[in-house]
Amino acid sequence: MNKDSLKDRVEDILSQLTLEEKIGMIHGNGLFRTEGVKRLNIPPIKMSDGPMGVRAEFKNDEWMNIGNSDDYVTYLPSNMAIASTWNREKAKESGEVLGEEARGRGKDMILAPGINIVRSPLCGRNFEYMSEDPCLISEMCVPLIEGIQESDVSACVKHFAVNTQETMRLEVESIVDDQALNEIYYPGFKAAVQKAHTHGVMGAYNLLKGENCCQSKYLLSDVLRDQWGFDGIAVSDWGGVHDTKKVAESGLDIEMSVTYNFDEYFMAQPLLEAVKKGEIKEEVIDEKVRHILATMYRLHMLDGGRKSGCYNTPEHRAKVLETASEAVVLLKNEEEILPLNSEKLDELLVIGDNAERIHSNGGGSAEIKALYEISPLMGLKSQLGGNTEVVYTRGYNALKKDMNKELNWQETSLEEGNADAKDRDKNDESVKVESKRLREEAVELAKKMKQVVLFIGLNHDYDVEGLDKKDMKLPYEQDELVKSVLAVNKNTIIVVMAGAPVEMGEWIDQAKAVVWSSYIGMEGGNAITNVLLGKVNPSGKLPVTFPKTYLDCPAHCVGDFGGEKVADHKEGIFVGYRYYDTFNVEPQFCFGYGLSYTTFAYENLELKKKKDVPTKVLVSFDIRNTGDRAGAEVAQIYVANPQCTQKRPKKELKGFEKVYLEPGQAKRVVIELEENAFSYYSMSESKFVTEESEFQIMVGSSSRDIQLEGMLQL
Repeated sequence: MNKDSLKDRVEDILSQLTLEEKIGMIHGNGLFRTEGVKRLNIPPIKMSDGPMGVRAEFKNDEWMNIGNSDDYVTYLPSNMAIASTWNREKAKESGEVLGEEARGRGKDMILAPGINIVRSPLCGRNFEYMSEDPCLISEMCVPLIEGIQESDVSACVKHFAVNTQETMRLEVESIVDDQALNEIYYPGFKAAVQKAHTHGVMGAYNLLKGENCCQSKYLLSDVLRDQWGFDGIAVSDWGGVHDTKKVAESGLDIEMSVTYNFDEYFMAQPLLEAVKKGEIKEEVIDEKVRHILATMYRLHMLDGGRKSGCYNTPEHRAKVLETASEAVVLLKNEEEILPLNSEKLDELLVIGDNAERIHSNGGGSAEIKALYEISPLMGLKSQLGGNTEVVYTRGYNALKKDMNKELNWQETSLEEGNADAKDRDKNDESVKVESKRLREEAVELAKKMKQVVLFIGLNHDYDVEGLDKKDMKLPYEQDELVKSVLAVNKNTIIVVMAGAPVEMGEWIDQAKAVVWSSYIGMEGGNAITNVLLGKVNPSGKLPVTFPKTYLDCPAHCVGDFGGEKVADHKEGIFVGYRYYDTFNVEPQFCFGYGLSYTTFAYENLELKKKKDVPTKVLVSFDIRNTGDRAGAEVAQIYVANPQCTQKRPKKELKGFEKVYLEPGQAKRVVIELEENAFSYYSMSESKFVTEESEFQIMVGSSSRDIQLEGMLQL
């Protein structure tokens, strides 16, 4: 349908709607739906969390699961896990699964993906987000959104904007300068709008420039619509609206909340009364309804021929396994003790609560009812079979989530914190005694067993919506467990499962092999087992820097994090590796880092401007697999302007490509850099500028493993 035809149809329907009917379309009339207009065959918009799968069905007016058996779904890798693949195709496939399942469950909008900048390792929702880097976010969120929307379902990219902490999330104001906004915090959202053409954008809880983001005229009208050209639906976060007049005159289209008094929402009866009194013009409501109707047409909700979707298919599960396997990151592998040789593995000791814990049912609005979830313990046992005796012991005392609670935590989510995780740091004498017993039991077994795999990390008591962490330390006395086990079995393999970086300083030098993954979905246990046994050569790379301690992080040592009134982003553009690399702060593991069971060589760098567009640059080089296993390498392009008149980062990611190679095989890689790879946002000119200069272009395996360098005059 062309734009003129779409506009005519929208205006025709709009002219037939009463004021009351329009009002019903722009606010929640259920916890996850709006009101439709039956007489004109306009359906409600049905929404669902979340980024890792379509959420369980709730009652329309109560935070209680309906409890049927028809809402079990495919559990997908988290957004951070997807970003860890550095593979645009896997992002697209994850979007396709999520979109098909959302449509298969009868949803019109899936509240995903989350693309806020991972500013601090302490943010409770980091696992829902992708990266600390705007380039990686932009490149991965676009195919993810495109995949979702192929099934006539709207993505809803969130949370716009600068939602970087959970502490006092409804009240805190993010203080950020315009350069950081435009270079760090906006690019992912801009790409979602202008490249992926997302149909939905969700506002954030926090304030920016003195306005609540969900009712900010600056954000939702000036930036999102006027500057970027967004013409889809802007939705509030649940409970993010606070003022009828402000939200009416902003670019927000639909108000949602966690309470059941739907007629009392700010864009419900109060707005209706304000219009009737002449305090607010009806035209502002018309514009919101236009966005809703136009999006409904794009999703074929009004003209027939809509895709039906599907869920829980074998094809979906296969895609999840492939993505999960590429999301696993090998951090350390001294003496090449990985992969394990299953044919020579008579016995195996598996330690750790995370070896058998189920993660799909936690995290806040990311929780789902997974059709199943393969734990690492199950993955190891099922793949090793009966010739290997697998012995399991918990090792540490982690509290289990109460799954028998009738009401969901979101019942009180507009209050501070997350009630489901409030006791996570409970450490009374009985807990300590049990922890000591479990640790001693694990150590005694580790003395006797030749091969040990120790699963540690976090769970959704710590990686959770509504609460930030107090530090990066492993909970449940896990550091003591790791040190004790390594002391008696030096070949113990450490597997860290967490949605954010954790401290490793107490034991990392003693560990020979360390593997990391975020929450990687229903096939996660099989994916990790595939890597440990060498069935899959690890190819994941870190999408965030792992600092040695959170105090090294610029959000803490330069800016403010966790404040109750303001979060002053004083570090500006120096977020993540931009800070560590520029100011020579040694991380535990750098951005973009990840090992393989094979090795790669970079050769023959060539830099040249495109003849037809001299502001575009072609970066060409060869990658060769110099080992004896097939594998994949993520080649990363970093750019710097050493002569820039402004203080700039030492390097910035501007492109990447994942390359699959057989042993001995080489491939020529060509990556095109647009002009924006060489520009920066000028505060004085209020726009992006490109200085005439000699730029440094670096090609490498991570931000700190640069293999090739060249200079190019622009």
